[in-house]
Amino acid sequence: MRFLPIFCFIAYLPLNTLSQQPGKGIVDSVEVIQLKTEYLVDPKGIDSENPRFSWQIKDRRPGAGQESFQLVVSTDSSLLQEQALVYNSGKIQGSEQLYTYKGKTLQPFTRYFWAVRIWERNGLADRWSPMASFETGFLKNSHWRGAWISDGNGIDHKPAPYFRKEFHLRKAIRSARAYIATAGLFELFINGSRAGDHRLDPMYTRFDRRTLYVTHDITRELQTGMNALGVVLGNGWYNHQSTAVWNFHQAPWRARPAFCMDIRIEYLDGTVETFGTGKDWKTSAEGPLVFNSIYTAEHYDARKVMAGWNRPGFSDSAWKAVTLRSAPSGNIVAQSMHPVRNTVEIPARYMRKFNDTVYVFDIGRNIAGVSRLRVKGEPGTVIRLKHGERVYQNGRVDLSNIDVHYRPTGESDPFQTDIFILSGNGEEEFTPSFNYKGFQYVEVAASHPIQLDTSSLKAYFVHSDVPVAGKISASNPLIEKIWQATNNSYLSNLYGYPTDCPQREKNGWTGDAHIAIETGLYNFDAITVYEKWLADHRDEQQPNGVLPSIIPTGGWGYEWGNGPDWTSSIAIIPWQVYLFYGDTTLLSRSYENIRRYVDYLSSVSPDGICTWGQGDWVPVKSKTPVEFTSTAYFYADALILSKAAKLLGRQEDHLLYKTLARKIYAAFNAKYYNPGTGIYGTGLQTELSVALHWGLVPEERKQKVAANLAKRVEADGGQIDVGLLGTKTILNALSDNGYAELAYKLATRDSFPSWGWWIKNGATTLYENWPIDAKSDISMNHIMFGEIGAWLYKGLGGIKPDENSPGFRHIMLAPNFPATLDRFEAIHQSPYGEIISGWTRKGKKLLYKVVIPPNASATLRLPSGSGVQREKEIHLAAGTHQFEWK
Repeated sequence: MRFLPIFCFIAYLPLNTLSQQPGKGIVDSVEVIQLKTEYLVDPKGIDSENPRFSWQIKDRRPGAGQESFQLVVSTDSSLLQEQALVYNSGKIQGSEQLYTYKGKTLQPFTRYFWAVRIWERNGLADRWSPMASFETGFLKNSHWRGAWISDGNGIDHKPAPYFRKEFHLRKAIRSARAYIATAGLFELFINGSRAGDHRLDPMYTRFDRRTLYVTHDITRELQTGMNALGVVLGNGWYNHQSTAVWNFHQAPWRARPAFCMDIRIEYLDGTVETFGTGKDWKTSAEGPLVFNSIYTAEHYDARKVMAGWNRPGFSDSAWKAVTLRSAPSGNIVAQSMHPVRNTVEIPARYMRKFNDTVYVFDIGRNIAGVSRLRVKGEPGTVIRLKHGERVYQNGRVDLSNIDVHYRPTGESDPFQTDIFILSGNGEEEFTPSFNYKGFQYVEVAASHPIQLDTSSLKAYFVHSDVPVAGKISASNPLIEKIWQATNNSYLSNLYGYPTDCPQREKNGWTGDAHIAIETGLYNFDAITVYEKWLADHRDEQQPNGVLPSIIPTGGWGYEWGNGPDWTSSIAIIPWQVYLFYGDTTLLSRSYENIRRYVDYLSSVSPDGICTWGQGDWVPVKSKTPVEFTSTAYFYADALILSKAAKLLGRQEDHLLYKTLARKIYAAFNAKYYNPGTGIYGTGLQTELSVALHWGLVPEERKQKVAANLAKRVEADGGQIDVGLLGTKTILNALSDNGYAELAYKLATRDSFPSWGWWIKNGATTLYENWPIDAKSDISMNHIMFGEIGAWLYKGLGGIKPDENSPGFRHIMLAPNFPATLDRFEAIHQSPYGEIISGWTRKGKKLLYKVVIPPNASATLRLPSGSGVQREKEIHLAAGTHQFEWK
């Protein structure tokens, strides 16, 4: 079947009407914006010795761009004092907007200021950016002054440890920083106020190989005179007291939570004083946080509140001395990433009262996060807050779809159920500190009567607070709902590492993450999370190259669930980050790990066919053989490695792995391609689309194979028949090879099986299985089927990076215009600025608008009637362009 174009090309109407010799007013509108250090705005406490600087240009003139630049770094914000100048790049010819520091060695605990000056392409003007800053932290572990301290209890002790110290300041303060490294989780208080707005710090790592420290600016919280520091520690993944699969309760690092902290104060007179943790701190495990588990929930007994424990003057005579202990690892590094935060407050949409002791709240959408309850009641009243994604027919909360991996050893640790014991002192409030859950409904059950209304409970959407980088809008509301649900699932599964679901597992499944990497990067500026997570990969890799299926892990996953279809995350994610950001850093850091992994795959696949893997997980009905999909990923990994080697100047490796890729390619085609039929394998949707998408089909065969794929979809009832791996490829293989109309029909189908079927049945997130009444694998907040969120940008908007000019310096534009879609727009905030690709139908005409950011260019390929090729190829400079068809 061939899908003919609906429009033919009429005219190209450039909207840029400004003169190429602009007047002063237009030149003055040029700005240098979005200054970032290590992809963060004015970060504090970084430990990079050669930080990366990036910026954007705001300039609406046609062809706008940067001809050259100059970057300066100083310890003085004026940048005018020559003696304060640390680095001056001099004028550098080039359009780069990403630059790595090359100056003299940076000093620890120092604030640096930087600015960039650009010269425009027309040479008429130069512009200095505003001032930006960054602040170094511990550039060496030897810079730490504090000791690691604990409360001395064992791993099975349930109440959380509290710590405090008072100290006196006699001089006026210029600035103060708290640097805190933790095995577990922490909350820091200064004079009764909680430091910062982060949640669940520090992010989860392989604790015995890499420990993260967090920096807080506490200048405003300190005061002349007496001050008090308070710290409460949570278990997190460090001391997993709940029992479940994956054996985290047996992790080799497991111990009682501990921390090390330095408070560094700079006074107005220029002197510096550092207070480090040590034996002068005191501790207590008698506080109200009587149990906390990242996996199940939190238990809080308000009768045990220690009023003023984190303020000066509190009597801590009953508290005991802390215990010194060793650091969990010898590798303590900065947490240089967007933190986890409460991002959205969500009021309850509806409350159902069953009686005076049981209420169920519905917040109207599925999220990852926490709830906040405000309530009055008798002293000792035990309130249970059960969080779930669905309810039974009687309206009570149903956990049966998400408690599959819950392995209780008793009734004291119920799944996704906070326990709050009231003090009886008026209105009380509870929000967990060291836990999050996946839920839409909260059942509140009390041991004594309580009175609640809809305002009594609120929810908070919690996730890594990565900046938004994309937007989709369309005349078909189903597209927008699918896009929103995809983003909701993506964010619900971003907690300093990508997870599979926020309720029953919270694990960093590698396959789920690399399937969704493009969806993440089109929609969010998430590079800091992925750079951290690939460091987790490097920590977890075995000497022979093997990776576990979940990362981080306590030891589980090296013998099940891994293989190239899952753990290709080691290659695919650094490569996609390179394509989206034009930055080779992550590829360079991960290069040896990718090489070791590919070498292992080669050793167990001597003929080029890889039989090791998980396969097309949770298919609709047809399961593609494991060796088919694993060999495709083996090929993708070898090809990425050969390209990375070339980029990094490793010519010998480039040739070696290019040869390996060709070997796999030949073996795959020899084994699976039928030249008589033009079919790969048995012709399943996953088989045909995987071969096309991963570049395993020779150019001369593509049209025939794509036609067979389209026929297969129609033979399957015009619906998808794929699992996890097939969802990555099915829409892309169709739209990239002349069948965008069919891809659009699949994407917007609202009958089973489809994304739209979930939406039609009330989904606000993506599900784990196509049937909404499946007997297993039925989490209602999974990202693994989330490639559709990227396809909207690629298959409809046509926005794709060019690997020969990555970071969207050059954009490949190949939009498609489905017949029944009257309006569509895709916006992506690239490293160079905003890219827009969208159209509107007006009667028989279609108006297509493109915006190319300054310093970038694009190649636009317009649809033709061949069903595969594109007849027009137009080069677009920076600016706004409009086209018209009929």
